[in-house]
Amino acid sequence: MPRTTTPASASASTPVSASVGALPWEELVTSALLGTDRRPPTPRGGPVPAAAVPTALLGAVALHTVRRRAGLLPAVPAARPEPAAPDPRPALPEAARHRLAHLLADRAAPSGGGRRGTAPDLTELIPQWLATANRRGFRAPAALLPPLLDAARARTDLRPQALAFAGPRGLWLAALNPDWKFALRGSASGTLRPDTEDPDAVARLWEEGLFAERVALLDAVRAQDPPAGLALLATTWSAERAEDRLMFLDSLRSGLGADDEPFLEQALSDRSRNVRATAAELLSALPASALAGRMAARAMSCVSPDRTGDVVSISVEAPHECDAGMQRDGVAAVPPTGRGERSWWLGQLVEATPLGVWEQRFGGRPAEEVVALPVADDWAGELHAAWCRAAVRQRNPRWARALLGRPSAPPASSPGTASIAERSKLLAILEQDERAVWVAEFIAAHGLSEAFQLLGVCTVPWAGPLGRAVVDALDIARDGGSYPWSFSGVMGLAERCLDPAEADRLEVLTAAQDEQEGASPGAGGYWSEAFQRLVSTLRLRATMEAELMT
Repeated sequence: MPRTTTPASASASTPVSASVGALPWEELVTSALLGTDRRPPTPRGGPVPAAAVPTALLGAVALHTVRRRAGLLPAVPAARPEPAAPDPRPALPEAARHRLAHLLADRAAPSGGGRRGTAPDLTELIPQWLATANRRGFRAPAALLPPLLDAARARTDLRPQALAFAGPRGLWLAALNPDWKFALRGSASGTLRPDTEDPDAVARLWEEGLFAERVALLDAVRAQDPPAGLALLATTWSAERAEDRLMFLDSLRSGLGADDEPFLEQALSDRSRNVRATAAELLSALPASALAGRMAARAMSCVSPDRTGDVVSISVEAPHECDAGMQRDGVAAVPPTGRGERSWWLGQLVEATPLGVWEQRFGGRPAEEVVALPVADDWAGELHAAWCRAAVRQRNPRWARALLGRPSAPPASSPGTASIAERSKLLAILEQDERAVWVAEFIAAHGLSEAFQLLGVCTVPWAGPLGRAVVDALDIARDGGSYPWSFSGVMGLAERCLDPAEADRLEVLTAAQDEQEGASPGAGGYWSEAFQRLVSTLRLRATMEAELMT
C-alpha cells in the first residue's frame, strides 16, 4: 500500500499552528484585525517565522473554532410563543402598502443639514398617514410591523397612532423584542379597543392583562358605561402600585360625573401625592362636588366685589396660611421657586372654584363683564391667570371666549393672559370652526411671529379662512424680503395642515421673484423653493388620501 506523504510546509506549520492556537481568542482577533505584519501572534515558545505567520494564524483560528463547536451543549428549545390574536381589520390597498413602506424606509435615510429643495419631507407625513389609515380602519401589513415599531421607538409622538395601527400583532411582536418594550407599558392608546360584552373576559383581562391592556380595557368600559368602569377599578384599587393608580385615575376623565365623587373623595387620602392632586383636580371639574363647594367658599372669602359709588371693582385678600383642609383638597403648600406663598395659594383656590360662582358673586354679570372689572392692588394678573386655568380645567367655552378677548387686540391688553401658551389652551376648548376663525383674525392683525403655538391647536386640515390667512401672511413676508427660514416652522405646519385642495391656488407663489431693493440676498430663490415644496407636499398628501380610499 503506497504511503501518503505530507507536504513539508504543512508538516512544518502544524506545530506552529498548535503553539499559536494556545493563545487567547482575543489576541488572535487583534492580530487578524491589525494585520500579522503590524501585530504578529507571539506564542510562549518564541516568535513564529514571518513566512509561517499567516498560515499559523488561520490554523489557530480553525483549532479554536473546532474546540468551541465540540464543546457546545445542545440548547434546550424554548416554548413556542402563542400565536398573535386575530386582527379582523381589512388589509391595506396595495398602493397604500407601498406608500407606507416608502415612508418608513425614508425615515432611516440620512438627511441634509437644512431644508432646501422642493421635495416633500416624507418623515413628517408619517403621522398624518397613520391617522388617516386608522380613521379608515385598516390593519398594518405583517412585514412592515418591525420598521413601524422602530419608527415609534424613535419618535414618541408617533406611538399612539403607530400602536393603534399595529394592533394586536404589533403588541404580540413587541413582547418578543426588548427594543419594543415601550409598546407594552405606559399609555394604552396604541391598543385595539377590547371587547366589553363578555363579563368573564373583562374580569380575566383586568386581573391578568398587561398594564397597557388594562388601561385600554378601563377606557373602553368607561366609554360604554362609566359606573361599570369605576366599579371595575374599585375591585383592585387598593392593591395597585402608585404609578398605576395615577394612570387609572386619569382614565376617569372620560365620562366624569357625579357618580365618581365618592371614589374621588376617598382618593384625596391616598398615599401618593400625585394621586391626591389628580383626584382633587377631577373633583374640581365637577361644579356640584363637595370639594368644589369647599374651594369656592375659600376663594370667595379672598375675592369679593368692592363698590365705590357706581363703580364696581374686585378686592383681593390672599390666604394667610395653607391649613390641613386646604392641603387635603389638593392645595400644594410649598410654592415653586420665585413665587410668593399667598399668591400661590390664592391661584390654586380660584383655579378649583366653579366659574359660575363668580358670575353670581358679581351681581349676575356675564363672564365678559367679570373679567373686565378692575382688580385692586395689582392682583389682576394672578386672578386672571387662575381663571384661565379654571376655564381649561372645567372646559368652559364662555369663560374661554371672555379671557381670550378680541383676536385683533394686542396680546398685552388681553383681559385674560398675554401668554400664547395659555391662549392656546383656551382656544382648545372652543369648537374647531370658532377656533380657526379666531386664529385667522389674530394672524391678520399680528402676523405669524406669535401664532405658531396657536396654529398647533387648530384642527387639520385647516379651515378655509385660516389657511388663507396663513398663506397671505407668508406672501406678505416674502414681499417684504425676509428670509423664508424665519418662517420655516409655520411653513412646515402649512405643509402638513393646509387643505390639499389649495395646491393649485398656490401654484402662482412658486415663481421666483426679482430681487427687490433692500431685500435679503437670495431670499427670492429660497421663497420659490419653499412654496414649490409646499405645493408638492400638498399634492402628495392628496395622492396618499386617494390611495387609502381604494
